[in-house]
Amino acid sequence: MVLEAPRRLTPAELRLPEIGDDDGLLRVEACGLCGTDHEQYTGELFGGFPFIPGHESVGVIEAVGERAAQRWTVKVGDRVAVAPFQACRTCSTCRRGMYRACRAHGLKDMYGFVDVGREPGLWGGYAQYQYLAPDSVVLPVPQDLDPVVTTLFNPLGAGIRWGVTVPGTREGDVVAVMGPGIRGLSVTLAASRAGAGHVMATGRGERDADRLALALKLGAACVVDVDKEDPVAALKRSAGRLADVVVDVTAKAPGALGQAIALARPGGTVVLAGTRGTTDTPGFVPDLIVLKELRVLGALGVEVGEYQAALDLLPTPEAAALTNAPRRTVGLADAEDLLLTMAGERTSVPPVHGVIDPWK
Repeated sequence: MVLEAPRRLTPAELRLPEIGDDDGLLRVEACGLCGTDHEQYTGELFGGFPFIPGHESVGVIEAVGERAAQRWTVKVGDRVAVAPFQACRTCSTCRRGMYRACRAHGLKDMYGFVDVGREPGLWGGYAQYQYLAPDSVVLPVPQDLDPVVTTLFNPLGAGIRWGVTVPGTREGDVVAVMGPGIRGLSVTLAASRAGAGHVMATGRGERDADRLALALKLGAACVVDVDKEDPVAALKRSAGRLADVVVDVTAKAPGALGQAIALARPGGTVVLAGTRGTTDTPGFVPDLIVLKELRVLGALGVEVGEYQAALDLLPTPEAAALTNAPRRTVGLADAEDLLLTMAGERTSVPPVHGVIDPWK
């Protein structure tokens, strides 16, 4: 499926590339969806060129060159998860382990956001096959782990990085997680596993009611519907104090930034994770950052270590509530409907986890 223009997702046929010594070909079994997919679809993140979306791919190695097989430690038939960002592994940022900021690649070569006109065109997961360029980052997946469930490696990896690694969450910390989407729920699980003393999750309205109930199963001590209750008052009542760490994983929620700053204790940390989808910030008081001496951090991508930690966690009982979350899996022909449903543009209830199976 090629996103030719905003809100114009169309089927296309591309030839399979010849694979040399340094590259490979993935037979896509499943591709997870997130808010970025919808922002691409609507044009908020449209790059000005047609492309195949999809950056949460899991599949089987269909073909691989000899050097690539050695580099990735894979063989034909192996199931792998593909990281969205490519990495040269030699630049200064890659040597520091920051693959997502590779100087040779970065956002311009992110899978699911590359011009379909660039050979061989198969640069995204909304397809039966995905090209694996020489600098791809792939991670082995246990053969008995369902590929649809395995697509959670991406949001769960984000939850580990955004909720624990970036803020440095420590045992006993009070953590507030804003937004009960798949990544917010993953942050809740990750913070709880890291030993947080109290985790609060927030959502908004009836649409988030079931998700907040799921957050309780993932380790949240309390949940708050911000339409019905002031989250600051709720946190003080449930935890006895403000948060050491606030992770804002909301999108298109203008009032969230002000709430995040208000929820943080003096000297605390606020993580703004993922793209925001709006420039409006009602209720945001910049002076509070100064007066509280807050540490405000942005978090976009995920590193290989967190992806591997997510793959290790997925088969465990601790992750069962997440892996069994309400899910909808569709074929390529229904990708557009799933995108609109997950964004609330359909009357049906959005699933927590949306996945494309290109062979369905």
